Order: sequence, then structure tokens, then C-alpha cells
Amino acid sequence: MKAKLTYLDTAESAELEGISEVLLKINRSAAVVKGGRRFSFSALSVAGNRSGLVGHGFGKARQVPAAIEKAAKDARKHMMKVPLTEDSTIYHEVVGRHCGSTILLIPASAGTGIIAGASVRAVCEMAGIHNILTKSQGSTNPINLIKATFHALSQLRSPADVAALREVEL
Repeated sequence: MKAKLTYLDTAESAELEGISEVLLKINRSAAVVKGGRRFSFSALSVAGNRSGLVGHGFGKARQVPAAIEKAAKDARKHMMKVPLTEDSTIYHEVVGRHCGSTILLIPASAGTGIIAGASVRAVCEMAGIHNILTKSQGSTNPINLIKATFHALSQLRSPADVAALREVEL
């Protein structure tokens, strides 16, 4: 079953206060032209309010500050909600895939912390997840890892959501 990423509507954009951003990667690319090399930059950013709201963005520009600004704006545009438990972890195990990257997210008991690489750690911190175990397999490209993590987070369901889908009471 392929989970579809659901982002916030403009009506829900009132919740976008208190958002902080983390810059993950800046990449420089060069085009060889008649007079030499022409450089352009791309930036990867993760934004969130550290309590269940997280987004990612990618921006490209000729200068670094413009690329960072575009990435931050894109991250605020692509926010999604993450259901969390009282222990600030996820409800169940999930696997996310994007291109060559696969990520396994496993809930952990209180006090465990975030056991993850840099890219997945940034997403978990911005989402407000404090206790989680992760395992990445395949490609370690930060862009693909973040998209795989968002695919995994989009598959999360709280017990109340599952009960509503099955039309039963808890």
C-alpha cells in the first residue's frame, strides 16, 4: 500500500508560528561556460515546531543565501502532522522508501533518545520525537533519506485514527 503524503492546507497555516529551521546540506554545482565555470548552489532544509509539525524543503539559486531562503520557504510550504505518543515517540514501526534509500523507524522507550544519522535526526528533532531507533539502508543521499523518512512518517496512525477507520470504539 502506497501512503500519500498529506500536507497542511492554507486554513491550517495558522499553526505555523514558532517554526524553526535547520539547514542540512548545501551543494555546489558548476557549469562550464565560455568564460570559465558558473557556480550554482542548492540547499536542503528541515523546518518544524518540535511538537508534531514538520516539513522539508529544497531550494536552488546562484548565491548561497538565496538558496537557503528558498529552501526554508519550501519547507514551510510542505508541512505535515506527525502523531506522537505521550513519551514523545511514534506509535508503531514503519518503513519508508524513496529511490535507493530505505529507512526503518522503530518506537523506543523513554530515555532512549534519538538513535539516527544526521538527516533523519534533524527530521525527528523538528517533529518533536525524542525517543526513536532508526536504521537506514541503501543510499545515504540526504535528499533521498529525508524523503524516505517523510514517507515513513506519513504512514503513522494513532490508535484513535485506526479506531475511526474501523468504526470501533477504544
